[in-house]
Formats: sequence, C-alpha cells, structure tokens
Amino acid sequence: MHSFASGEKRNYYGKADVIVYKLNRDGSPPPVFGASVTMLLYGDAFWPTYSTGDNTNLVATDSMKNFIQRETLHFEGADLDSYCHFLAHKFLQTYPQTEGIQVSVEEIPYAAIAGGNVAFAPAGPDRAVASVEMRQGGEVVERRSGIHGFKLLRLGGSAFTGFVRDQYTTLPEITNRPLHMWLDLEWICSTPVLLAPRVRELVHRIFHEFESGSIQQVIYRIGTAALSEFAEIAEVRLEANNRTWDTVAEQGDERGVFTEPRPPYGVLGLTLKR
Repeated sequence: MHSFASGEKRNYYGKADVIVYKLNRDGSPPPVFGASVTMLLYGDAFWPTYSTGDNTNLVATDSMKNFIQRETLHFEGADLDSYCHFLAHKFLQTYPQTEGIQVSVEEIPYAAIAGGNVAFAPAGPDRAVASVEMRQGGEVVERRSGIHGFKLLRLGGSAFTGFVRDQYTTLPEITNRPLHMWLDLEWICSTPVLLAPRVRELVHRIFHEFESGSIQQVIYRIGTAALSEFAEIAEVRLEANNRTWDTVAEQGDERGVFTEPRPPYGVLGLTLKR
C-alpha cells in the first residue's frame, strides 16, 4: 500500500509504471532520460466516484498517463527531483479539483558505450529514485530522493563476531568474510538538488575503503559520511540486506567457491538526521 507524508488518506488513486524515454539528440544533457513514474491523487472531489459512481470530477488514469508522457517533452531539467516537482506542479495547475498529489519516479538508467554520445546500453543495477508530495497551491509537503538497488561485493575485510550465543545459535564467528550486501538509501533535502551521482560515488568509495565489524557499521559509516559531505541533506535513511553467499568450498582465505544464499536474509535499517 502507498503512504503519504501528509497523513493517511480516505481515498487516493492514480497511475503507476508509466514509462517515458526522453532523448536529447542535440547534445544537451542527459542524452537519455528514462523513467518509470507513479502519480497518485487525493481529495474530496474524487470521493463521489467511490460512494455513488459519479465520475464528474475524475481525471481518468489513462489521461494521467498521457499527461506524464506528453509533458515530459517540456521538462528542461536533468534530475529526478526536479522532474517530480515539474509534473506535480503542472498537474495541480491543470486540474484544480485535485487537493494533493504524489509523484514518484525511478530512473531507467542507460550508460554511454565507449564514452560516446551515440550508442548506449542499460546501466545499473542501482537506480536513482525521487518522490514529491505537493498540495494545491504549490506547497511541498515532502521531497525525497535516493538510490535503490545497490549490489555490493567485498572480497574480504568484513567480520561478524562477538554476537549473542545461546541454544539457538548455529552461525560461526567470521573474521574475514566475502561480504555481499544489497542497499537502498534515501535522503531529504529542502530544495531540489542533483546528488545521486555523488552519493553513488560515496557509497562505492566507503564500501571499498572500510573494513567493518558488521553491516550495521557499514551503513552507519555511509550515512554519517553523507551528512558530513553533503550539507543539503537533512536526513538520510538506509536499509541493507545481508545477501552474503553460502560457502561451497574454500582453500584458506585465498580461494573459494560460493553459491547464492538460502531465501532468509538479514534486514538492517538506519535513519540519521542532522
């Protein structure tokens, strides 16, 4: 289910997974802007559709899809945060019966082949995300950005020791494991700012440099670094999954064969505020 920063809603509706690709073939950045958009509306004007089937004030979700795709042509920015703001503000102006709107976007990333500007291939697996909730009149309730879907592998330098041992403990203590973790992180800024490329570099740098005693320590180090290095960020939220591979066979610490872990996995969350 969807949630809103402004609180629980009696009713909401909208369109999800609206795909757009804007190609800037004139050389202006970015050359490929791909996105999957979710737009949700709420307000008393839409209640009669639920209670009596009266669609007088209802904007069809198919019209919402057309609005998103066609108006993307007029978006002049490059970051998802500004794109969310652009769509939300324009929609509220176009349909004044809308009390509030939430626009969420996940990028569909493409990277240039051989550093050129003609040929591209899908990138990832991590993807930038952004979300804006706005009320009629242009008041921004919440603005959130982030990167979802990091898949990070460290060949060594990760330990997990000293935890509670009792009758339920079967996990051995490990001092130098090959750590495989997934990571989502989001941040809140007061104004739109393009931070995703720099945050992505920060995550990669810290994961490479930092020898840790737990995944919790890894995400804490990433979160504190984000607050330290980016003054625009007021709050950062992180959630990691422990996807460390199961061991098949090892020759000391030098060589090993591993396989995907069994379905249960650890979930570790953290919120840090300035």
